[in-house]
Amino acid sequence: MISTIYIEEEIANHPRTLAILKRFPDATKISCQRYGEIFNRKSQNFRLQKKQPALILAKKHKGLALPTPKQYAIGAEYNYYFSHMLNCLYDCRYCFLQGMFQSAHYILFVNYEDFTEEMTSILNQHNNEPVHFFSGYDCDSLALDPVTGFTSAFLPFFESNPQALLELRTKSTQIRSLLKREPIKNCVIAFSFTPDKIARTLEHKAPDINKRLQSILDLQEAGWQIGLRFDPLIYTKDFAIEYSELFKKIFSKINPQLTHSISLGAFRLPKDYFRKLEKLYPDDILFSSPLAEEDNNIGYPSEIRNDMLEFCTNIITQHIPAEKFFPCHETV
Repeated sequence: MISTIYIEEEIANHPRTLAILKRFPDATKISCQRYGEIFNRKSQNFRLQKKQPALILAKKHKGLALPTPKQYAIGAEYNYYFSHMLNCLYDCRYCFLQGMFQSAHYILFVNYEDFTEEMTSILNQHNNEPVHFFSGYDCDSLALDPVTGFTSAFLPFFESNPQALLELRTKSTQIRSLLKREPIKNCVIAFSFTPDKIARTLEHKAPDINKRLQSILDLQEAGWQIGLRFDPLIYTKDFAIEYSELFKKIFSKINPQLTHSISLGAFRLPKDYFRKLEKLYPDDILFSSPLAEEDNNIGYPSEIRNDMLEFCTNIITQHIPAEKFFPCHETV
């Protein structure tokens, strides 16, 4: 899967670096001073790199945990996101990462201990009030977990800090590390969904919906809290039929008592990111949808967006109490 690994000199002998290199004995190893030398090069071909991304092992020096946008919340006043990785194993056509980054290579920041030190500082700043930390903003939280050891490294920190909550945002079925240990109450495994037809068209390389749903059932049976993320909503002419079928499939099987939260938001991208995606996929069906510019973002016209959100909200709120529902603020 990974044939080339770049290694920053500063973390070449870090235990996590050595463990990962041991997993890929046949990979070509290339030393570099800073990951930007490779990742931020100009005139890179994202689509070509996506066919065979390299892995870059690096150290994160600053911005280890940052405040989330105001609408990015599931019940706490204080919210932060952190990225132990940049870029994703999957290839979803609507993903903003392809508009944000120059490169499709994966970056793994191996200095996990610096992340938890930063989180400790944040918790102290808020006098031990509830603080939520979101993983999966710049990557999929679980897709490379067997390689990165992310959950095994971070869950003990959250277990010892019950005032902090961890959201693991994912489309992955890599849940073995979670099933091997006792669940903790302050961790939410949040699965993203679009209807089957949309997922097959736009969510390349991601596990299909039935496999994601089976992972949810396995996790709920083991006692883990689950989140459902219907964001972004993707418009099609059969939107109502497709999303009705999706909700029916999910809500007929999951345990609502172990559903921590559900969030909802329509497709939107910063204008600059959208234009880059449009150049990458000029013939993609996503870009033939009715779209409009608003506040320097590209998304669906307000009438379509509001109809989609109202339709989904009416169904979702039949299945969960209002306090578990978190629609994106800008869309309600």
